[in-house]
Amino acid sequence: MSGPLEGLQVIDLSRVLAGPWVTQTLADLGATVIKVERPGVGDDTRSWGPPWHDTGTSALSAYFMSANRGKQSICIDLSKSAGQELVKSLCLDADVFVENFKVGDMAARGLGYDELSVLNPRLIYCSITGFGQTGPYKDRPGYDFMIQAMSGLMSITGEPDERSTDGPQKVGVALADIITGLYSCIAVLAALSERNESGRGQHIDMALLDSMAAGLANQAANYLVSREAPGRLGNAHPNIVPYQAFPTLDGHLILAVGNNNQFTRLCEVLEIADVADDSRFADNENRVRFRSELVMILADLFKRRTTDKWLAILQKAGVPSGPINDIQGMFSDPQVIHRNLNIEIDGMQLVASPIKFSRSTLVYEKAPPTLGQHSKSILQTELGLSDDEIERLVRAGIVS
Repeated sequence: MSGPLEGLQVIDLSRVLAGPWVTQTLADLGATVIKVERPGVGDDTRSWGPPWHDTGTSALSAYFMSANRGKQSICIDLSKSAGQELVKSLCLDADVFVENFKVGDMAARGLGYDELSVLNPRLIYCSITGFGQTGPYKDRPGYDFMIQAMSGLMSITGEPDERSTDGPQKVGVALADIITGLYSCIAVLAALSERNESGRGQHIDMALLDSMAAGLANQAANYLVSREAPGRLGNAHPNIVPYQAFPTLDGHLILAVGNNNQFTRLCEVLEIADVADDSRFADNENRVRFRSELVMILADLFKRRTTDKWLAILQKAGVPSGPINDIQGMFSDPQVIHRNLNIEIDGMQLVASPIKFSRSTLVYEKAPPTLGQHSKSILQTELGLSDDEIERLVRAGIVS
């Protein structure tokens, strides 16, 4: 068994997270991914530590490891024409090209879509930037933190002002990068499918701001329908009640009641039949309207028992609920262990792809590469260069 994208060739000129997330996903699915990096420096995230993993010959940051398994690394100086020609040669038989340089940078090096599509008309070329290839902000650099702020995500994340002075909060991971990476991967796969009919590649223009706007989902729709900007609700849900965290005798639990039947079962286990019969709480629309009254009732009850005792009662009754784990707790969870989400490659501890097929297999064989680990082998096997030709490129500082 093999990955469904076996035989697909990807040239990866991306750095940090959004682009590498695309190419790592493609690698997990079986594609061959060649990561082109700056000599001596590499992907910016190689220096984003601690923590570090000691490979025996060098140290890899956990951040870099999170987005770069399954790839081969070659160091090429893109500022030199000879280096640009090497990348062009790698693209001649490639299927996908991913880059996240500023708008115009690749074209200035002769590596833009217009140039490469002449050499390889079947090439799928994916550009990822903060704001896209067009518009008044197209020349601005874009980073996840900025996009979380500009997209409105931070305005709906955190406790409301009456409960906290902390103000808007970012999400604890680079969610704009991750969402953009996933949307970009979808776009690449769609373009490959279209190519099966047309025989032609195309340029994909992906923007962090666009992707994060789309990722706001119901919150964006809430605004477009009501023309009222949603605010911060902490752990509460804007459209469903009760759907939030509640303090218990020894901690917190999450309650996620999504329909009337679940609410009825909740009232049964809490032994509050009068609440179930109260017209204020008869359906979700009313429960949202009388949110504060219902939450006050529930909060008082949940404080009377421990988290584990409540979860045992709620889950037996089929009421959606759960603990608030830290990340150590997540990896210790029996369900997570059963699903094999913690994998090891060459002694490196990594998180597996969540994708599982009935027939195809994701094979985790290639650890995140050290800088330039595969430079020589790529030049030999992909471009057919001799040892002498490779040595001349190394002496000239074109590759390392």
